[in-house]
Amino acid sequence: MSLKKQILSRYKEMLQDRIDVFQDMISGLTEDAQNDAKGSAGDKHETALSMMHLEQEKLNHKLTEIIAQKAVIDKINASQNHKVVGMGSLVKAGGMVLFVSAALPKINIEGQNIFAISPQSPLGSKLIGNQAGYSFDMNGKPYTIESVI
Repeated sequence: MSLKKQILSRYKEMLQDRIDVFQDMISGLTEDAQNDAKGSAGDKHETALSMMHLEQEKLNHKLTEIIAQKAVIDKINASQNHKVVGMGSLVKAGGMVLFVSAALPKINIEGQNIFAISPQSPLGSKLIGNQAGYSFDMNGKPYTIESVI
């Protein structure tokens, strides 16, 4: 399996795991709220329900973000090789391996640290539309695109 396919697979798995966790947490809160509604009354009860509802809203917001990230990742074709940096490109620059997709946590595959960056990020916007050999400065540090896959 190519490095790009391994990266894509790992990120898909990571995002699906996070989606599952958030869905479980939301359903747990819903269940707790329903159980609490059956047996309580008064101000403490109302406060507890409000707190559960706020927590549920936060979790729903996070879940929406993760689903959006997964949608971006799902659109990437790992078999496609790029000559110019674009969505789904694997870029080696400044001694780093960058995966242009969505802003996601760093992963390690075959001893290499992979940084998933958004095309809208400062670094991503410098890379987009350029090819191997392109040089630029970022925060006072020089970078050169060594390869684009």
